[in-house]
Amino acid sequence: MKIAVVGATGMVGEVMLQVLAERNFVTANDELILVASERSVGKEMEFQGKTYKVVGLATAVDMKPEIALFSAGGDTSLEWAPKFAAAGTTVIDNSSAWRMDPTKKLVVPEINAGELTKEDKIIANPNCSTIQMVLALAPLHKKYNVKRVIVSTYQSITGTGVKAVKQLENEYAGIDGEMAYKYQIHRNAIPQCDVFEENGYTKEEMKLVRETKKILSDNTIAVTATAVRVPIVGGHSEAINVEFSNDFDINEVRSILENTDGVIVQDNLKEFEYPMPLFAQGKNEVFVGRLRRDESQPNTLNMWVVADNLRKGAATNTIQIAEYLVANNLV
Repeated sequence: MKIAVVGATGMVGEVMLQVLAERNFVTANDELILVASERSVGKEMEFQGKTYKVVGLATAVDMKPEIALFSAGGDTSLEWAPKFAAAGTTVIDNSSAWRMDPTKKLVVPEINAGELTKEDKIIANPNCSTIQMVLALAPLHKKYNVKRVIVSTYQSITGTGVKAVKQLENEYAGIDGEMAYKYQIHRNAIPQCDVFEENGYTKEEMKLVRETKKILSDNTIAVTATAVRVPIVGGHSEAINVEFSNDFDINEVRSILENTDGVIVQDNLKEFEYPMPLFAQGKNEVFVGRLRRDESQPNTLNMWVVADNLRKGAATNTIQIAEYLVANNLV
């Protein structure tokens, strides 16, 4: 196969290459195509001991890869994903460009990969904060029926990109430099992820609302979110309050989550064991803990969910979709 990584020089693109190597998705018989913007064309990158030259988007389309893993921003995706698709390539896109398009599938493989067909030439990867939340919610929704979700996120600066990481490093060192945020992030928490919409919520908050309903195929689920940027590198954390239609047993909830693919339960209070971004960094799973009943109202659960936003929140989920396509002869 020919496999293209579009946005290979970016933060998510680099993690994609790490995950591709770890999972042996690109074998010696495959052809890897590293793609980036014009300013990066000709740049040399290494992958598994081999040197590759970065090519431009038009060149990559002409090479007709079977799969293109996109992490190059919404505008690039809107312009180029259809061109790849027209050439017969299956695009798996990390941007928000196609997520709410009713003609495109929004996929977390453990939940809804079974919806995919050969006709799906542009497949949307959900938002990082949505992926980790729905992976924990999906099995509980099947059992107890989720009515309402209140989620507060504590999101890593890596979700903003290299510029934000540099800002934090500069602030640690007391150096004036380019700002990714309007305010200092060091020793701070900024209650704004992405731009504000007319309703007063940020785009990030509304992604959690809209994408959850689409992935779980249930528009009756009520979701409200507050997304906060914190000076963390390892991953996103979420405090999630879930109201169900049906009552639950907390030990059964724990058992369901322990038996969910891609989820690791860390919930041993005696040993002070609970999920933290410090330990989630570099891992592909979603970590769930602090499981407890909300004693203020019936049928309601509190949980704490953590994942590496560059891995399961982006690169790993994208590659898992590609693995499913190959395993099921859909490309």
